[in-house]
Amino acid sequence: MTKILFICHGNICRSVMAEYILKDMARKAGREDEFEIASRATSREEIDNDMYPPAKRCLTGHGVPFDRHFATQVTRRACEDYDLLICMDEWNIQSMRRMFGRDYDAKLSKLLDHTPLKRDVADPWYTGDFEQTYEDVVLGCEALLEEPGICPPNIR
Repeated sequence: MTKILFICHGNICRSVMAEYILKDMARKAGREDEFEIASRATSREEIDNDMYPPAKRCLTGHGVPFDRHFATQVTRRACEDYDLLICMDEWNIQSMRRMFGRDYDAKLSKLLDHTPLKRDVADPWYTGDFEQTYEDVVLGCEALLEEPGICPPNIR
């Protein structure tokens, strides 16, 4: 089982959208037992808050199911327990390094680094463009499911 932890600043938009999008993709592919998927924040600003309403509307509009969410900050224990620590942008990577040094660099990547785009997923809290965030997250999650080592070729 591959354990994937998505990380963003507040855990109310991008990381939680990625969590539910990848869970939905894995379920639809009949592969949900291959993964443990969760999300966390680098900051404490939104702790215990639910997913931001426009993020919920975006997921609902695309038919992606989700549950009540409680924003949670990433911990050293979570970094140890998960195989992949996937951040949404460079600022999240830098925040992780401020919190934990370079202890988890081998597990750390940006979501779109798994695609040819190699750029940040813009924060819709600031841009207001939840559709672009959705499209970027879908692209990144599709790439993760096709990546060797995450999805062995004989399972596809």
